[in-house]
Amino acid sequence: MVRSSSFGLLVGGLATLLAATACEQQKPAGSAAETTATSSDSTQTAAAAVPASASFGKTTDGTEVQLFTLTNAHGLKATITNFGGTLTSLLVPDKDGKLGDVVLGFDDVSGYQSPAFRKSNPYFGALIGRYGNRIKAGKFTLDGKEYTLAKNNGANTLHGGNKGFDQVIWQAEPGSSAEGQTLKLTYLSKDGEEGYPGNLQVTVVYTLTNDDALKIDYSATTDKATPVNLTNHAYFNLNHGAGKDILGHEVTLPADRYTVVDAGLIPTGELRPVKGTPFDFTTPHAIGERIAQVPGGYDHNWVLNQTSGLHAAATVYEPATGRTMTVTTTEPGIQFYTGNFLDGTLTGKGGTVYGKHAGFCLETQHFPDSPNQPKFPSTILKPGDTLKSSTSYQFGIRK
Repeated sequence: MVRSSSFGLLVGGLATLLAATACEQQKPAGSAAETTATSSDSTQTAAAAVPASASFGKTTDGTEVQLFTLTNAHGLKATITNFGGTLTSLLVPDKDGKLGDVVLGFDDVSGYQSPAFRKSNPYFGALIGRYGNRIKAGKFTLDGKEYTLAKNNGANTLHGGNKGFDQVIWQAEPGSSAEGQTLKLTYLSKDGEEGYPGNLQVTVVYTLTNDDALKIDYSATTDKATPVNLTNHAYFNLNHGAGKDILGHEVTLPADRYTVVDAGLIPTGELRPVKGTPFDFTTPHAIGERIAQVPGGYDHNWVLNQTSGLHAAATVYEPATGRTMTVTTTEPGIQFYTGNFLDGTLTGKGGTVYGKHAGFCLETQHFPDSPNQPKFPSTILKPGDTLKSSTSYQFGIRK
């Protein structure tokens, strides 16, 4: 995450870099823009309009929540609910031009609040905060004061605590920009919420660009110093279909090191070279190629080689469908998780059963347990500073 007082250079030129990255991506075959000349005007009109909204059902306390559908010039669609800021579906074309949903999720809000979901707590598609990933022993010390958090992951705190940003209702404002349709979400995390200091005002803007990227821009301010680590927890599967796992996806991570973790998935502080290990994705490897050599599967933070500006974080290729996904970010790390804890107890959209390795996550972030690791890039946001962070998931086709 960028703190504006220290990293103002990263913010400038961000839109230019995004546009440049987007233009290099291959446009999807059979996209709406290529279908017929007569569809051009209607496509442009649809792309310029604000996202459509509809009811997504009621929460367990009776609050009605909304679902917003963003559409771009090529017919891609992203649906996002203001419950947890959750990305519930993302339709992108395959090499034959057929649209398919490439993220895991449910048909209405009840799926995200069911006892089975809350028990396994996979955070499908949600915005994560105040602190994404783990904090050791649910404690950290800041400015000489020790803060105690909820321990919701064994002895540790995970993804914000008992009620993180994934479970709150965000204020939603659909709109549009030069890049495409947008959804602006805002939330005030009050001083003391889940044990964290400071009133934290958070804004997240989703943009479905007309260059076939889902862009997520995060910003936040606070009135007390506080750790902040915001991300999105989408589970992707580019080979859309019931029962198909992600082990055949080919992944590249431009990272020469990763953060070594203990049995509780807490970093030891060591940044270990990936060379010669099953963590080496500096060249493309299928997820399933070496996963058996990693106890429990991949659920680790990779230290990205580049740290300035909007930089490469991951590329994914799915051979059967030809779909590609390119991730760029302003963050220093990325958590690559392979759905190791999915066990078939959850049934999602269209009756799809989500078994082990049904999806993978690429969560751009600062490193886990940074408040307790002084050698890691700082996650402390101070009054007067503005956190700014951006991540883009760009889709294309390889034939």
